[in-house]
Amino acid sequence: MLGSLGPRPGLRRTGGFPPLRAAWRGQRVDRRRLDAFLRLSGLSAAGGVPILYLHALGFRLLMAILTQRSFPLPIRAALQIRNHLLQRRPVAAGALLDLESCVAGQRILEKGAEVDLHTAARAEGEVAWESLVTFYYRGRHGEAGAPSALARLPDLAGAREVAAWRAPRGGGWRLGRLTGDYNPLHWARLYPRLLGYRGAFHQPPLVLGQCLARLPAPPGGAQRLDAWLKGPVYFDSGVRLRASTDAQGAAFALVAGGEERPAIVGRWRAAGAEERLADDAAGGDASSR
Repeated sequence: MLGSLGPRPGLRRTGGFPPLRAAWRGQRVDRRRLDAFLRLSGLSAAGGVPILYLHALGFRLLMAILTQRSFPLPIRAALQIRNHLLQRRPVAAGALLDLESCVAGQRILEKGAEVDLHTAARAEGEVAWESLVTFYYRGRHGEAGAPSALARLPDLAGAREVAAWRAPRGGGWRLGRLTGDYNPLHWARLYPRLLGYRGAFHQPPLVLGQCLARLPAPPGGAQRLDAWLKGPVYFDSGVRLRASTDAQGAAFALVAGGEERPAIVGRWRAAGAEERLADDAAGGDASSR
């Protein structure tokens, strides 16, 4: 994080995001770290580690890429806007994993730029889990192209309120120990206000975990979570979860702090045997499958 504070050349000079890769071999699912994540999120590991745990664990690789000196834009300007997670089969606590992340897609938009980072976790030589995380950078970075098909939100027609609770106070530093994301937006008091926020707010894995803990799990062994991050969920704020369910899973929206606009919109469903997130980075559409 400290090494990322220097100047960056910008996308116009570099011509795009470089094809960086980061790998983490022989990483065992640590039971103590897993238990800490379960306490923060309210999830269970009864059927194997939850789909969000490997997202939190593998986030260290994304941080390694975003903070590289050759990355053209500073991490302080990155805004995480979409998470797409695919768990092909259960991963047991104590499993030995090889994780690898890379820049998988990028696009220039009218008012910003997006970069997609893909992560794969292999267990016993096979990909057991994948993620595709999109970061957005405001500004004019060149000639605008088409938006990602993954930006389209799921249909929430018929959604009803299924749960309400108060988001916990704090937890950002504890989750940072797992993710490597020590952004002061998630634990400091003054820094978020200097950037126009009301205060510190939660990291996405914690809030998403609290949503999934209150929804029925999709049928079958493979599952997929698509989440669109639309706004902050502040510490100690009241939240309401709206959801509509079908035979494949649930579409949901989390509304925070008395707002009507959702802070998070998501879809948690059973996954098809042929789904690959790398294909989505190349132009697939998560909301239509």
